[in-house]
Amino acid sequence: MVNELIAAGFEFVDHVAIAVKQGELDAQVLKYKALGFTELHREEVYGKHQVREVLLQIGAGPNLIQLLEPLSPESPVAKQIEKSGGRGGFAHLAFRVKDINVAYAVMKEKGFNLTQEPGPGSRGTMIFFVHPKDFSYLIEVVQEGTTHA
Repeated sequence: MVNELIAAGFEFVDHVAIAVKQGELDAQVLKYKALGFTELHREEVYGKHQVREVLLQIGAGPNLIQLLEPLSPESPVAKQIEKSGGRGGFAHLAFRVKDINVAYAVMKEKGFNLTQEPGPGSRGTMIFFVHPKDFSYLIEVVQEGTTHA
């Protein structure tokens, strides 16, 4: 199974996503900036995600922290915060892949519980998610720099 997942093109951890309570995003960003993190991207993502996100770079490396603030009570992030007793915290771990369609096909063939087909993510990426049933937490698979309609 390891060789097949290598064939799926996993490269590195793209980001660790942290859920923050509504109204706390800017204060959290300032705390990370005080540690020397650099804000790279800020976006409101609608559709099924319903979040305001900020991506922060850790040093000069490729790894990012993604802060997610729910825009509505229907947001999956809002529901996650509610399930955790109203506290923010770990939302998901995202891995970068070379080719999102190859990764999806390999993982589907191997029987992973994929929650969606590859689709548009923030900052021009393509993404899909792996259900927490497979790893005890939500995983996002990301292909960087893909343009989508």
